[in-house]
Amino acid sequence: MWSPLEYACHVRDVCRIFRGRLEMMLREDDPVFPNWDQDEAAVEDAYNAQDPETVGRQFADEAQATAAAFDAVKSGEWDRTGRRGDGKDFTISSFARYFLHDIEHHLKDAEPARR
Repeated sequence: MWSPLEYACHVRDVCRIFRGRLEMMLREDDPVFPNWDQDEAAVEDAYNAQDPETVGRQFADEAQATAAAFDAVKSGEWDRTGRRGDGKDFTISSFARYFLHDIEHHLKDAEPARR
């Protein structure tokens, strides 16, 4: 289990990763997303040692930028596709739902850490 700070770092990075993948789906035909190992990122980026105030600002910035990127998707683009390296395929529409599910999941994961 991660600390609240580590979850904040992770969700900040999830926003950035998903936004980058969304941009790939809009720019390329059926791109394959580069692999991202979230546990490796937590260690390499020393989530547990980051400054909470800085992370809070970064979290807000990344969340706003990602929301704006999804808001900017045009009606004819929601069926564009992309794939993870394991073969799981998405449309932008299903990718947006997966993103929201992932964020909601992490909020629940972090709940016991807040007690």
